[in-house]
Amino acid sequence: MIKAIIGLGNPGPRFTKTRHNIGFMVLDQLAKENNLSFIEKNNFLTTNLDGIELIKPLTFMNDSGKVVPYLFKKGIKPEEIIVVHDELEKPVGTVASRIGGSARGHNGLRSIIQFGAGECWRVRCGISRPKDKSQVPDYVLSNFKPEEDTDKLINLAIKEIEKIINI
Repeated sequence: MIKAIIGLGNPGPRFTKTRHNIGFMVLDQLAKENNLSFIEKNNFLTTNLDGIELIKPLTFMNDSGKVVPYLFKKGIKPEEIIVVHDELEKPVGTVASRIGGSARGHNGLRSIIQFGAGECWRVRCGISRPKDKSQVPDYVLSNFKPEEDTDKLINLAIKEIEKIINI
């Protein structure tokens, strides 16, 4: 049973619509659809959706895992957590999920794993990969292009979350 969903992203208006913030965007849409508001608690924003805590870490991507001890203190196990994040290895606009695995170069996931929640569910939101590997840091911090339908991507991610919750 899922008890928490962590959306990965970076805080602040500069990052709001960037590829790296798709996790935040998905949680924002879930909150909007359910008339929920996030409140600040420690170093994260949180709200509750039918007994599932929605969390947006405010520690920047590389330290996203700092929220994990809070969840563990509440008795939440890694397999009861979904992490929503951007995925360079999937085409833009696609979504997939899995349990566990490596960070595959994603610093937010690396942090989640380092704090002990590596065996969580992952909802992987495709953002594609730039041709040149050296462009990745700038690419993930760039805004989606208008033709890249972020609403569709967000809705696909929400459907994937719902599928996991109903397992």
